Amino acid sequence: MNRITSYSRKLSSGWFILSARRYNSSESTSEIADVTKWIYKIMMFTPVVTLHTALDQNGVKVSPEIVEDVLKRFENAGMVAYRFFEWAEKQRHYTHSIRAYHTMIESLAKIRQYQIMWDLVNSMKSKRLLNVETFCIIMRKYARAQKLEEAVYTFNVMEKYDVPPNLAAFNSLLSALCKSKNVRKAQEIFDSMKDRFVPDSKTYSILIEGWGKDPNLPKARETFREMVDMGCSPDIVTYVIMVDILCKAGRVDEALEIVREMESTYCKPTTFIYSILVHTYGIENRIEDAVDTFLQMEKDGVRADVVVYNALIGAFCKVNKVKNVYRVLNEMDCKGVKPNSRTLNIILNSLIGRGETDEAFKVFRRMIRVCDPDADTYTMMIKMFCDTNELEKALKVWKYMKKMQFVPSMHTFSVLISGLCKEGDVSQACILLEDMIEKGLRPSGVTFGRLRHLLIKEGREDVLKFLQEKINLLVKDPLWDS
Repeated sequence: MNRITSYSRKLSSGWFILSARRYNSSESTSEIADVTKWIYKIMMFTPVVTLHTALDQNGVKVSPEIVEDVLKRFENAGMVAYRFFEWAEKQRHYTHSIRAYHTMIESLAKIRQYQIMWDLVNSMKSKRLLNVETFCIIMRKYARAQKLEEAVYTFNVMEKYDVPPNLAAFNSLLSALCKSKNVRKAQEIFDSMKDRFVPDSKTYSILIEGWGKDPNLPKARETFREMVDMGCSPDIVTYVIMVDILCKAGRVDEALEIVREMESTYCKPTTFIYSILVHTYGIENRIEDAVDTFLQMEKDGVRADVVVYNALIGAFCKVNKVKNVYRVLNEMDCKGVKPNSRTLNIILNSLIGRGETDEAFKVFRRMIRVCDPDADTYTMMIKMFCDTNELEKALKVWKYMKKMQFVPSMHTFSVLISGLCKEGDVSQACILLEDMIEKGLRPSGVTFGRLRHLLIKEGREDVLKFLQEKINLLVKDPLWDS
């Protein structure tokens, strides 16, 4: 408690109050970033219950750009983000943008705070801010949580909120269902509503992709034929999906036929299509074919981007040709193609899988200078060190992540808490679990179970009761507004 109080005093420094008050909408991007970073520090080191007071005491002034940036940074910490969202709404000369509402809705849906989410929808309705995208976001989140009835309900209730559903909303519903592996439900809705909404190439592409993931190649082909028969021309997205489906089904020759067919149309093969082919050859250990396809792409005048380079790196990783991986990275550097978190994750996953943890750490430290790690990167590294009983290094990665102002995801928290439990560091595990709950992240039964077992073993039932009460305080899980 003393540490938090001490830090709060530092946050009240005159420099920030002056800087924040001086802020106006015409300030530069760097000044917006400075204010955002300061707000981040306040939010990271202040208990949720006193967050509003801390923000007030520090004289923080916000703009739509600042609020949107802060909410995006805290997308993995829904309840902390919501407390900030509430506070910002009460500030003078400030009004939430549609983007701020949408970011907040996504964040709340991620942690299944559906009642608050619908409260925001009602607030948007009263301010006439609702649009089709609002409902598309909610449909996606419900479908991802396998709440299919609620996803369909969201589509059907749009009229009630004075937002008539259109083809874009219809496509979004189908896409949400297909991406959550419920293509049969999507097909059922398509069949019942295709007379109400005239399908376009996107509609058919969504269904084709859904059947491809089922996987049901005959049904995907059937939908593709129906699309053509209905006079709806395949576009580049449709071709990409068909090539991907065929490659995953082990029918690379058939996929190549489609690529050749594309060359005779206005839809020329893209780097993404070449990346699918390179990736498939990599999976099949056909490294020569992967390299030949990459070289053919360049001969065809298609400039390589990070996506196809990632596929080539993945292919070399699959056959343990690490030297070639580093050559590809050097070539990317020479051609001005910047690696991304996916590049880093592919290499790390390969090295960790082979037990080369020291090399993985070297690559991590080298590449974070040129690309930003994502939640998977941090989780992977922390898990690696926890698995090798190098907790100090795991905590070092955690500290770096916080320094970079990256809000950890539920999985990152869980991995480190499990590692601490494994080492018997119950106190630190409790601190992290409390921090996790403070950010509105509900720990899994497995994670909490491990800590619970250790607390009972050490006779610390009082701490266990405290943490259980904190979890119970998280808002329950209603279906939707009634």
